[in-house]
Amino acid sequence: MRTISFPNGRTVPAIGQGTWMMAEGRADRGTEIRALRIGFDDGLTVVDTAEIYGDGASEELVGEAIAGRRDDLFLVSKVAPSHASEAGTIRALEDSLRRLRTDRVDLYLLHWRGGHPLEATLRGFERLQKDGKIGLWGVSNFDTDDMEELMSVAGGRACATNQILYNPEERGAEFDLLPWMREKGMPAMAYSPVGQGGKLLSRSGLRRIAERHGATPAQVALAFAIRDGNTLAIPKAGDPAHAAENAAALRLELSPADLAEMDEAFAPPSHKVPLAII
Repeated sequence: MRTISFPNGRTVPAIGQGTWMMAEGRADRGTEIRALRIGFDDGLTVVDTAEIYGDGASEELVGEAIAGRRDDLFLVSKVAPSHASEAGTIRALEDSLRRLRTDRVDLYLLHWRGGHPLEATLRGFERLQKDGKIGLWGVSNFDTDDMEELMSVAGGRACATNQILYNPEERGAEFDLLPWMREKGMPAMAYSPVGQGGKLLSRSGLRRIAERHGATPAQVALAFAIRDGNTLAIPKAGDPAHAAENAAALRLELSPADLAEMDEAFAPPSHKVPLAII
């Protein structure tokens, strides 16, 4: 099983479970909870959510799914930029903990940059760490210049990760951001690693590689996302079969020939491009 390690030495599987657009009525609630639990059983023990997902409904669903097995999981949530003052960050986490039915999260992220100074958000994170309510903290949707600015803020070098959009069609971060993070010993988290709406998975390049491995295009996309050993992918799976499919990708190894074919089908960046965000 492929794993990644955070700066504090905590090691987790390189594929977890995202929950964006879950608990919003698109699928049966019980089915979504079963999918998360089957993912946990199959090794996808990282679960990612956020206070803005379904206006808190996603956190409530996760809280139900993790009941009785919290200590076996690595729980991630995010504070909305509008709440990310020092006091607001603390209040937001308290509300998230109530919805999640737990006393702590393992990783707490700033969802994206907003109007509150980074210094204020970090003070909130530090207070929450001191109180044992969060383990690690990080950011999301930060480009390289944002990360460099964060490093200049008091306490900023304690950032554990940066969660970004990354998949075969969105490789811009490979030019500068991902190498920068690797140099700092900071793993990345990849959201939407299999794209949105199924368009990516219909591409012939993915399908050819999948056929060679007896795998699915989604599994190839996930194996691609985690290939460097420094990226944690968090695909969403709203049904049990999909969760099991994602878990199987932890054991899929792409060959140098596969990766060369991926480069032909999805060209890596040759220059700096702004970080893509959805």
